[in-house]
Amino acid sequence: MSSLPPVGPPPPQQPPHHHPGPPAPPPQHHQAPHHSSGSPAPQPPQGGAIMPVHGEHSRTMAPPPGHGAILLTLQGNALTTGLTPAVHLDGHRVSGAFGPTLYPLRPGRHRVDVHTQWLRRYGQAGMEVDVREGQVVPVFYAVPWHQFTTGSIGHETQKRKGVGVLVAMLAVVVLVVALCVGGPILLS
Repeated sequence: MSSLPPVGPPPPQQPPHHHPGPPAPPPQHHQAPHHSSGSPAPQPPQGGAIMPVHGEHSRTMAPPPGHGAILLTLQGNALTTGLTPAVHLDGHRVSGAFGPTLYPLRPGRHRVDVHTQWLRRYGQAGMEVDVREGQVVPVFYAVPWHQFTTGSIGHETQKRKGVGVLVAMLAVVVLVVALCVGGPILLS
């Protein structure tokens, strides 16, 4: 997992010590990671991090001046899906929660990737999103019903994949239990 480059003003400089020697080297600046297209990846906002906002009230919020936003809705809840999906924006892990979350971003093209982890990674889904200044772009993600398929992501409410396989697996379990319990009765 990569870490975010530092944002905000640089830390205050220490007072100079009174001893001879070479001057200190200039501070190092992180270079932006590059996408496969060769262009630099979008950077977090300068002048301090702008944190995501979780909850229903995020649906009515506007992005800060000079920004746009992605309103990512993780459909479902921990009771129906078991685990909270992991969210990555432009390759960086960000906090996520079921329901809507507003992620303020600089205008430009951004990548949203979501997956869930239990024994193995599953439910992977991702998409590119163009964000303009002042615009809030809706994105919806649905966790699949089981670990053997991908998740669903798009600009409208998504259906959870895999209900047919889940029903088939449950039917096989019920049939095996019925044969184990009822089989000896039928043979007698």
